[in-house]
Amino acid sequence: MKLSKLASLLIIAGTLTACGDNKTITPPANVSLLPEYQDRLNIYKTVTLSADLSHLSTNQKKMLSLLIEASDIIDDLFWQQAFGQDKTSFLAAINDDKVREFARINYGPWDRLNGDKAFLTDTAAKSPGAQFYPADMSKAEFEKASFDDKNGLYSLVMRNENGELSTIAFSEAYSEEINRIAVVLEKAATFADDKEFSNYLNMRATALRNDDFQASDLAWMDMKNNPIDIVIGPIETYEDQLFGYRAAFESYVLIKDMSWSEKLSKYANFLPELQQDLPVSKEYKAEVPGSDADLNAYDVIYYAGHSNAGGKTIAINLPNDEQVQLEKGTRRLQLKNAMRAKFDAIMSPIAETLIVPEQRKNVTFTAFFANTMFHEVAHGLGIKNTINDKGSVRQSLKEHASALEEGKADVLGLYMIRQLLAKNVISEGTLEDYYTTFLTGIFRSVRFGASSAHGKANMVRFNYFAEHDAFSRDEQGLYSVNVEKMTAAIDSLSELILMLQGNGDYEGVDKLVAKSGVIKPNLAKDLASLEAAKIPVDITFKQGKKVLGLK
Repeated sequence: MKLSKLASLLIIAGTLTACGDNKTITPPANVSLLPEYQDRLNIYKTVTLSADLSHLSTNQKKMLSLLIEASDIIDDLFWQQAFGQDKTSFLAAINDDKVREFARINYGPWDRLNGDKAFLTDTAAKSPGAQFYPADMSKAEFEKASFDDKNGLYSLVMRNENGELSTIAFSEAYSEEINRIAVVLEKAATFADDKEFSNYLNMRATALRNDDFQASDLAWMDMKNNPIDIVIGPIETYEDQLFGYRAAFESYVLIKDMSWSEKLSKYANFLPELQQDLPVSKEYKAEVPGSDADLNAYDVIYYAGHSNAGGKTIAINLPNDEQVQLEKGTRRLQLKNAMRAKFDAIMSPIAETLIVPEQRKNVTFTAFFANTMFHEVAHGLGIKNTINDKGSVRQSLKEHASALEEGKADVLGLYMIRQLLAKNVISEGTLEDYYTTFLTGIFRSVRFGASSAHGKANMVRFNYFAEHDAFSRDEQGLYSVNVEKMTAAIDSLSELILMLQGNGDYEGVDKLVAKSGVIKPNLAKDLASLEAAKIPVDITFKQGKKVLGLK
């Protein structure tokens, strides 16, 4: 088998390891499921990802096939980043079909929706830094060391021939795979009917080859009319739970829903006005959100890499580059078909199990869609850079940055809905609908576990709301929302989060997560009732060219 550039360099250094793991990469022996995991194999409901492609041209359908091919290579790259061992031999060593499928969904032997606990025998704990750092490296060693691209998004940390920490760029470490992806994207560009999309594909191919994504991010922001889209590359940093610095490979292939997108487009225009009214002192809201942000609905037809691992994303807010956000804003992509599947399979049954009968009618798909949408829009509010010269919020808060940002987006999304309802910009539903659906959504998302940034954000927020009596729990374990107290809790938590971000207060966030980022006994009991009711934790997909009728 041809070695990657990274493997070749590690051989030269005399350390052929799984990106720093001290064990040589060899095909695993036969492994089996840990006994306590027998009842978790059915936590995912399989959903077919399909969409109406009849309006697309022959060239556009050829392009879709190529975009899926590029996504498959991205998928293999994420396996390397998340697990390090050879995917094919690892999966082949699992004899049981259900267990093998569970391992495929989790991209390795660790349960992503259960705090990354190992579910296979003879499996070490997952490294918080995944395969981005040497397994024998401590946080203290990293922080004391000085080397190029230390906090880089697009590089791996490794040891050189002297055992010192150094980095290797993704484009060099994964040169063979990166070039294959770039070639496929460039070929896909030749079939693009939309010139701006063709330009973006070519620029993204260049970005992958040189690890500089800002120009392609700006080009992506300038696309307005393309019916097909792809989000592809090293993007989110959630997989790096050691520092939150390094990005993981992922891809989404998308078909734009033109009619829904038209309805949503008006909301982004309110960002500057809503920024000024945030419930926090003015120095924490001095930044002006980009005015070129847009909001659209899509059917997603393919997930790959990080986006496909464990719990599935139902909305996207990108780019992450703070400079691009300040200049252009962001694009918020609502994945309508995946969102509907989660509501029907998970949200509705949870409401029947945990919400008081008189408020179950308040759990609606309209509110679920809006809460998810405004969560993404709210990423554009608040503050990206600290007010005390500590640099960006992301760099200052390290591994806590993602979880706190998700918490911010949750509460500011509700703040936006309340404001827009008062302005009659939103005409559907009541505040009680949005709050009750939101609380139900916490029960859905908190099941993703502590290893997820969204999961940590949900736990912190749930416990904060409980302390402020935003909801109550009766003797039967059924919950009801207090609209007035929920409103007050949203404002006070918004202020707390924005100040922690603006101050770059790592210690403060660390204490908040340690105190509130936990599942307390009552909640654990209630989550167990969802498991007893056999309500899925999340969905997984039957997807690909055959499902879509593509060649």
